Amino acid sequence: MKTVACILQEGFAPFEFGVACEAFGLDRSDDGVPNFDFRVVTAEPGAVASNVGFSVNVEDDLSFAYEADLVVVCPLPRTKWASSDPRVLDVVRHAAARDAWLLSVCSGSFVLAAAGVLNGRRATTHWKYADAMARMHPQIAVDPDVLFVQDGRIITSAGTAAGLDACLHLLRQEIGAELTNRVARRMVVPPQRDGARRSTSTGPFRRGRATLSRSSPIGRSSTCARI
Repeated sequence: MKTVACILQEGFAPFEFGVACEAFGLDRSDDGVPNFDFRVVTAEPGAVASNVGFSVNVEDDLSFAYEADLVVVCPLPRTKWASSDPRVLDVVRHAAARDAWLLSVCSGSFVLAAAGVLNGRRATTHWKYADAMARMHPQIAVDPDVLFVQDGRIITSAGTAAGLDACLHLLRQEIGAELTNRVARRMVVPPQRDGARRSTSTGPFRRGRATLSRSSPIGRSSTCARI
């Protein structure tokens, strides 16, 4: 993996956008970590408004995303889940068709769902929105109780910080565990979370080890980080 395109749309969530920038956009060559050609792209270059009152100026259109080894999709407001930009959906479908990596953070999975690339697959999203995804897209096996799910070369993550877990999971496959551990150390996060609450839990933390389970209720091989 050498090239990464991060797609921004109006109403994006800054933290989740920052997750992609932190994982793939920083120069960590002094730690021996390879640099990626990381670009933020959008359908209409210019100012793209966030959901908290400021905008980011994006210079690149979607052209780069049609060739990127990894396409990252940031969250959208729920008002746009059923009306994703068709130009973005085309990029997502093209990435899936050419077997590029696709990674969504939090409700960015609704963009992948709208593109149809999650049909017949297992996926996750923020636990608060899991029921909505299951209703809107019954062809998807939605699991609300995991940090992330990998099905083939598509990775969907749960809310907010779980996006970091998904990014590190992908990095382990691409650059190996040792270098990924260096990335995690720079972020001051565990390379693999080994204890937390279930994403839907309202009770106290349960200590245990996060595991990778390989099973799918609809017959496909998938990987998830389950607490």
